[in-house]
Amino acid sequence: MAVTDVRVTNLANMASYTAQETIELMSRIGARKGKMRPDKIFMSAFSAGCLVSFASASALIATAAPWFQENAPGLIRVISGLIFPSGIVMILLSGSELFTGSNMISGIAFLHGRLPLKKLLIHWFLAFFGNMAGALFVMAVIIGYGGVFDNEIFRDQAIATATVKQLVPKWHQIFLRAIGCNWLVCLACYLGLQAKDLVSKVVGMWWPIFAFVTLGLEHVVANMFFIPIGIFLGAPGISVGMYIWKGIIPTTLGNMIGGGLFCGVYYWYMYITGEPEIMLDGTYYQTQTDLESGNLFATRSGTIVEDQGGKSSNSSGDQIHRHEVPTTTGTKIQ
Repeated sequence: MAVTDVRVTNLANMASYTAQETIELMSRIGARKGKMRPDKIFMSAFSAGCLVSFASASALIATAAPWFQENAPGLIRVISGLIFPSGIVMILLSGSELFTGSNMISGIAFLHGRLPLKKLLIHWFLAFFGNMAGALFVMAVIIGYGGVFDNEIFRDQAIATATVKQLVPKWHQIFLRAIGCNWLVCLACYLGLQAKDLVSKVVGMWWPIFAFVTLGLEHVVANMFFIPIGIFLGAPGISVGMYIWKGIIPTTLGNMIGGGLFCGVYYWYMYITGEPEIMLDGTYYQTQTDLESGNLFATRSGTIVEDQGGKSSNSSGDQIHRHEVPTTTGTKIQ
């Protein structure tokens, strides 16, 4: 069987997406994810909650160093900031649904008119409680009853973290920290989607998350592990009611503003409003009507034209060369 070798002469296709293309990509992803079956949204969010909890537990273990906590608290924050981003990386690369990221991504799809308000709210609801279910599952079953924090030093660190996050700051301080947190988290999602190769995606996501952790900002899904594990281990003065009022509510509201307003609305305003339709990878956005009518290669999506020399071009102006080569070279197409 012959093998087809496809080479794109426009080297821009090998680089990262532009800022405008990245927002278009987010809009398309948000529209698709927002229209998923409810059970799939919930299970995807459950997976994301589990991954955040694994990263949170790892960060607690790595920073359980009493002497350094007392004498080098900045260094401890840096260590935590270097470890915790692994959770966001795993979530974005695996396609799992994180409530805080969806505040921007599905929010942009709604602002772009591609996702109805009802589906947006359902998506956020399922993502939030799916994240919570996954975080609590790992917290209680894997970490809690699994005895991961049975060591006194690890146990004390988990309790101290829950206390610092829940008892020390005031309600408005938690709210304001949550705004900054999801501003950075959504920036990490933005940079991760803008990059096209794996290494660039990981690097782009890592540093905004590093910043929010070292600054001590508040992430509602991460706190679904940090605070409940403290309650599970007997942290004094922290109750479920207090966690809901002073933990979940201000952090959720702050995260929604940070990701939805400071990222979602801002990027939508800058790159979508008043701008012509954006082509992405040679195609325009296909509506459900286009898909149902089979109108996949209309003028709006880039008509493919091939000449006698084997060259193809589309409406974006890119040229694609196709060559028949021996079966011993190139990538095999079955």
